[in-house]
Amino acid sequence: MAASNTIDLAGLQLRSGEGRRVDVALGEDALEYGGQRYDVTSAGAATVEVSRMAHGYAFHLRFDGRLAGPCMRCLSDALIEAEVDAREIDHPGGGEEMESPYVDGEELCIGDWAHEALALALPDKLLCRADCAGLCPVCGESLNEAEPGAHEHPREPDPRWDALRELKLD
Repeated sequence: MAASNTIDLAGLQLRSGEGRRVDVALGEDALEYGGQRYDVTSAGAATVEVSRMAHGYAFHLRFDGRLAGPCMRCLSDALIEAEVDAREIDHPGGGEEMESPYVDGEELCIGDWAHEALALALPDKLLCRADCAGLCPVCGESLNEAEPGAHEHPREPDPRWDALRELKLD
């Protein structure tokens, strides 16, 4: 999502109580999530609804986003889809909670808003599939391809218990 996508709010010439729907094409971008880089593609245009209030604007952003990158458990390729449905209010002078960080003067920056809204719409874990078994902690093999019960390693005794094994309890 290119940060250059903006809507000229003054150019919409809205009066109080009026609204307008604007379709904005979102470009490709990258998102860092959980220390990994994910390529972001949008499934089409974003729809932005702009409503003029007596002292400011109300905004509604909707689009479907997709990320491509490594699975958080097994590191194989993952494709994650998210539906974004975000709202913002910009009421200048209404306090910090009423001023949108995406409005600069009379311009609404769709690129920045879409980028952050997508990050908030993502699941906690970005997985290649819901039942991803991850990697073996001993050898690093993907457990998704291993047969159930076929991938086991001999267990070494925990060295923290060595002192207790030497005790003679007669």
